[in-house]
Amino acid sequence: MQILNSILTWVMKKRIHQIELFKKYPHDVQDELLKRLIQTARYTEFGQRYSFDDMVNYEDFRRRIPVSSYEAFYPYIERMMKGEQNVLWPTEIRQFAKSSGTTNARSKFIPVSPEALDECHFKGGKDLLSIYINAFPDTQIFSGKCLAVGGSHQVNELDPGSQSYYGDVSAVIMQNLPVWAQFIRTPSLDVALMNNWEEKIEKLARDTARVNVTHIAGVPTWTVLLLQRILELEKKDSILEVWPDLEVFFHGAVAFGPYRSLFRSLIPSDKMHYWETYNASEGFFGIQDEALSEDLLLMLDYGIFYEFIPLEEIDKEFPEAISLAEVELGKNYAMVITTNAGLWRYNLGDTVRFTSVSPYRIRISGRTKHFINAFGEEVVVENAEAAITKACEATGALIENFTAAPIYLEKSKRGGHEWIIEFRKNPGDLERFKQELDKTLRAINSDYDAKRMHDLALIAPTIHPVAEGTFYNWMKKRGKLGGQNKVPRLSNSREYVDDILQMVAVNS
Repeated sequence: MQILNSILTWVMKKRIHQIELFKKYPHDVQDELLKRLIQTARYTEFGQRYSFDDMVNYEDFRRRIPVSSYEAFYPYIERMMKGEQNVLWPTEIRQFAKSSGTTNARSKFIPVSPEALDECHFKGGKDLLSIYINAFPDTQIFSGKCLAVGGSHQVNELDPGSQSYYGDVSAVIMQNLPVWAQFIRTPSLDVALMNNWEEKIEKLARDTARVNVTHIAGVPTWTVLLLQRILELEKKDSILEVWPDLEVFFHGAVAFGPYRSLFRSLIPSDKMHYWETYNASEGFFGIQDEALSEDLLLMLDYGIFYEFIPLEEIDKEFPEAISLAEVELGKNYAMVITTNAGLWRYNLGDTVRFTSVSPYRIRISGRTKHFINAFGEEVVVENAEAAITKACEATGALIENFTAAPIYLEKSKRGGHEWIIEFRKNPGDLERFKQELDKTLRAINSDYDAKRMHDLALIAPTIHPVAEGTFYNWMKKRGKLGGQNKVPRLSNSREYVDDILQMVAVNS
């Protein structure tokens, strides 16, 4: 393994020169990329519809093609899932990344082309290693295994017999990894892609505890659960007693800040590194490229053309997007992508803030709507309102206002959601209200349902009924009374919930 570590470290370092080129010439790289995407897709149904044949430049592209949400693309994607080809992209698409639901669907399905796998997702994984190795030339990560936890995937029932699949993007990637990448990872694919999360965590813990794990890649939520289970099985206090050569955790999907102290308690070492990525079903967008900064380098040569919507435009029917060359430091933008899997001017739903424009570095600042995504559950306002409406109908309750936030994981404790609800008419049975709320959220949001399974990552919601006038007094205290000011329904931080609970405690 020492020889392998030396060889792979040398190979990975060679990519740094290409990264430096797109950092130096970002606009040339993006302009050339857009031309290539348009040229490649000119004979697709979408390309014919928008006359890609005589599209000359970015201005033509911006003028002809509207910025669109998933709902606008769904009719195309549904046809592709039923087996139609050459709709949005010319190469054959047989795999789809299943992501969290939208307002009109429990889940969304993102096409994954061969180019998206090779030039984006796989390239992102290799670049992550290249950048890390460049920062720490003496690394020994290839002297052991990478612990990678994937989701699950299944046969696409809309196109039976066609070898078409859908699943979490991690499962799609893992199923198609090259041989060298399969060799350096653990556990076996059949374990990594298990569907039942409770069984998977148990199997992962038992199968990997005796492997020499040097690096971990995954979502903080599930990784914490796995590490805690391994410590229980091995009767150890620190993961370093199990994996003494562990040196880095590559993480993404949810904010790491709330988990940092918990990880440090499980891995008590100043030499342990935490390295952030920005990877989604739609593509691999950013990688932390400096050891002392969590800013993400925007990766510009992955087959993704970027545009950005200023937040003042976001609620317009036809928002104006700008190019990378036009962004400003410190401003929040909704990200719009055009990809080598056939997403054209697709509003991703994420908001980012630029911390540098030479090179282009970003931080993820949120979503275009209020949400809770502390554990990868991606509960949006529409989910919350539908669930609370159903709970009210089932129990005869009427509400005045509500807000909700996460209860973050602590050592040996599960996470959850905490709701503050001002009832105009109390439910006849508060416990039943909670059950209906939880049940409805699970029915309409597949990611929330997965995290709630067997109380594995999320326990049942905590509900605080508060007296009438509570939200009015809170908004008044904040100077937010008036028709244009609204109670934030959901927040991914505890700022609002803690403030309200403190106010209630003082006044009680």
